[in-house]
Amino acid sequence: MKIDRSYTVSLIVAIAFFMQGLDTTAVNTAIPAMARSFNTDVVHLSAGVTSYLIALAIFIPVSGWIADRFGTRKIFCIAIVLFILASTLCGTSQSLSQFVIFRIFQGMAGAMMTPVGRLAVLKTTPKDKLVTAIAYITWPALVAPILGPLVGGYLTTYWHWNLIFYLNIPISIICVILAWHYIPEEKEEYKVKRRFDFVGFALSGISLAGFMYGVELFSRKEIPYFVPILIVLVSIGLLAFNVRYSRHISNPLIDYSIIRIPTYKVTIFTGSVSRMVIGVAPYLVPLMFQEGFGLTPFESGSLFLATMAGNLAMKPATIWIMRHYNFRTVLISNGLLVAIFTLFTALLLPTTPVILIVVVMFLSGMFRSMQFSAITTLAFADIPQAQMTPANTLYSTVQQMSTGMGIAMGAVFLRFSNMINGSTAHYSVADFRLAFIFVAILGFVSLYGFTKLSPNAGDVVRGKKKA
Repeated sequence: MKIDRSYTVSLIVAIAFFMQGLDTTAVNTAIPAMARSFNTDVVHLSAGVTSYLIALAIFIPVSGWIADRFGTRKIFCIAIVLFILASTLCGTSQSLSQFVIFRIFQGMAGAMMTPVGRLAVLKTTPKDKLVTAIAYITWPALVAPILGPLVGGYLTTYWHWNLIFYLNIPISIICVILAWHYIPEEKEEYKVKRRFDFVGFALSGISLAGFMYGVELFSRKEIPYFVPILIVLVSIGLLAFNVRYSRHISNPLIDYSIIRIPTYKVTIFTGSVSRMVIGVAPYLVPLMFQEGFGLTPFESGSLFLATMAGNLAMKPATIWIMRHYNFRTVLISNGLLVAIFTLFTALLLPTTPVILIVVVMFLSGMFRSMQFSAITTLAFADIPQAQMTPANTLYSTVQQMSTGMGIAMGAVFLRFSNMINGSTAHYSVADFRLAFIFVAILGFVSLYGFTKLSPNAGDVVRGKKKA
C-alpha cells in the first residue's frame, strides 16, 4: 500500500521533532548534575534552557522568509546540519556561560528546523487530512520524551551529562538523508521573492528576547525586582510598536493581521497560557524528584517516564476524540483535567507509593498531550493556504515563547515559593508543592478563554461542514 506523500513528509519531520524532544527532556533531567558541574545554583540552569528558547523566538520569524525564498527542503536540511554542530559544542561546555552561548547557537538552528519542517507538512497536506498529519508529527516525536528522561538520567548518573548532546548526531544524519530524498522541493516560480523586513526583525528580536530574559531574571535572588520589571515593560512596549509598524508595510516579517481569524486568535492567546501550564512539568517534575525527594537522575527519569508514556498512549485516541467532539468541548473539559492533575502533582510526597506517583504522572501526561494536539490542530483549521507561511511563522514563534515562558514561570514560582516558606538554600517539597499550586490556579483561570470558541470552530479539519 502506497503511503500518501503528506504522511511521508510528516513522519520525516517527526524525526526532527524527536531529536529536539530527546535533547530537551534529557537536559531537564540532567539540570542538577550540570549545576554541580558548572558550580552554580540549580535554578540558574533555567538560563541554559530559556536561552535556547529565546534564540528560537528571535530567529523563527526569519525562518518563514528564508523558506519562502530558498525552499523548505534546502533550509530544513541546512538547519539540521547546523543543529549537529551546535549540539557537539554544547557537549563540550565547561561553564554556564559557555553552555548558554552554545545553546543560543543551537536555538538558531532549531529556529529554522522545526517551523520549516512543520511548514513542509502544511504545504503538502489538504485540510481534511490535517488532523492525521499533525498526529503523525507528534506520534514518533513523543517517543523522544519517553526515552529522554530515562536516557538522560542514565547517562548523567552512570556516565556524564555531555553525552546527551552527542546523541543528536546520528539522529540528525538519518533525518537529513530522508528529508533530501522525500521532501519535495518547490519549483523556482513558486518561491516568494520579497524584501527582508530588517526593522521588523530587530523590533521582534529585541522585544521577544527582552521579554523572555526579563521573566527569567525574576528567578534570580541576587537581582532586584525593578530590573526584570523594567525589562519586561520595555519589551512589551517594543512589541506593541512592532505590531503597529507591521500594519503599515506590505511584507512584514511577522504578519499580525492573521490574528483576526477567531480560531487562530484563541490558540495564540489562551493557547499560549495552556502551553505554559503544559511546559512547566518537564522542568519542575524531574527537579522535584531530585531536589525534593532526593532521587538520583536515573530514578527521577524513570518516574517521569510515566508522564511521557501517557503522552504516547493518548495519541491513538486523539484523532478519534477530535473527530467526534468539537474543539470547544475538548479544550475546556480536557483543560480542566490538566489543571486538576497539576494540582495532584503538588500533593505528591517522598512517602507517596510509587504506583500512585506513576498513575498521576501517566494520566497527567495523557491530558497534556490531548490539550497540546487540540490547540495545534485548531490553530491552522481556518487558515487559507496562501497564508500558511505567515500563520506558521507567528504560531511557531508564540509556541516557543510560551514553552520558554513555562520553564521560566516554573523557576519564578519555585523561587517565590521558597521565599514564602522561609528562603533556605535548599528547595524543599513544600516549595515545589506551592509552585505547582500556582501553576494549577493559572490552568483553571485560562479555561475562560476557550469559552469564546463557537461550537463549530474548526469543523473543517474534523471532516464536518459548518452549519
